[in-house]
Amino acid sequence: MKTLGDLIAEGVSGRRVLVRADLNVPLDGSRITDDGRVRASVPTIKALVDAGARVLVAAHLGRPKGEPDPQFSLAPVAARLGELLGQTVEIGTETAGDGTVVLLENIRFDARETSKDAAEREALADELAAKADAFVSDGFGVVHRKQASVYDVAKKLPHYAGGLVLAEVEVLRKLTDDTRRPYVVVLGGAKVSDKLGVIENLLTKVDRLLVGGGMAYTFLKAQGHEVGKSLLQEDQIDKVKGFLAEAEKRGVELLLPVDFLAATGFSADADHTVVAFDEIPADRECLDIGPASRELFASKLADAKTVFWNGPMGVFEFEKFSGGTRAVAEALIASEAFTVVGGGDSAAAVRSLGLPEDGFSHISTGGGASLEYLEGKELPGVSVLEED
Repeated sequence: MKTLGDLIAEGVSGRRVLVRADLNVPLDGSRITDDGRVRASVPTIKALVDAGARVLVAAHLGRPKGEPDPQFSLAPVAARLGELLGQTVEIGTETAGDGTVVLLENIRFDARETSKDAAEREALADELAAKADAFVSDGFGVVHRKQASVYDVAKKLPHYAGGLVLAEVEVLRKLTDDTRRPYVVVLGGAKVSDKLGVIENLLTKVDRLLVGGGMAYTFLKAQGHEVGKSLLQEDQIDKVKGFLAEAEKRGVELLLPVDFLAATGFSADADHTVVAFDEIPADRECLDIGPASRELFASKLADAKTVFWNGPMGVFEFEKFSGGTRAVAEALIASEAFTVVGGGDSAAAVRSLGLPEDGFSHISTGGGASLEYLEGKELPGVSVLEED
């Protein structure tokens, strides 16, 4: 796999370089609420700018359904990227002079980007390739997608892995091929169904699996406990029973919370009480793990040598119900383990709770891509970079 370093060594002054970045940031109107992905894209773009390249950046934002939609414009991202680079970043269709950067408008405004028809994707890839002399893949958050600006264009141009993609793949290989033990995985978030494959695969690799967040209630229900009005996926109970049996068979320590904050409703100021896992009231909705669970999870992370964490422990966006997520994050920061935060809501929680990002070994920019890699799936946007 050729790298950004190889491209720069070949010489890029005056050459047109197309960079696929992941700039899919959360917005409140036109205000970026978490610029982590924009900041992560800067090193690769800046290295090319400093080497004199004419840089064209392709990226997406949200799901605009294949047609222009002002609410998904990348204009706020262009402004923030320009601030970070210390130069103006225009939105346009062509690269400009040497050492300049132009950001294409949301690539998903074109339905061909995500088309399942290879010929349609290839037609868009041809148009993109005509604008550049080389392609750098640096949007790790999209490498699990076979899309025109991720996969197809790499087949049409000399292609190179950007620094972010290289760093992410190196980290994930440490989680799968070169893992120091005990290896502990913490999974949270809303739905078990989002993580079926990764749980199944991880049960063959980990020493401990800690389950919190909305997922935990389906596990508790599978054990025969009532969960009140808490989030529950009834259709996944049999699958979860299989996970519990497989963990026991393999000697994997699978831990669930032992207490919760049971609230009167889903709101930031809802009244709540601490209840044991087997005493959840029928009229209450649990929105976070409780104090005993926080201590339990922290103790199970204390001796870990490798930790992967994906998914919050509760509704961290509500201050009252952010304590469980904070406790897990702080346990990772205090740990001497190799700690990886698996992107998505977990990474957003670290930043929104004001925790130091350098307290973790790595914060991934690609939640879905990370999970699919750990699930054992091939990432098309990485495999294509390995082709000559």
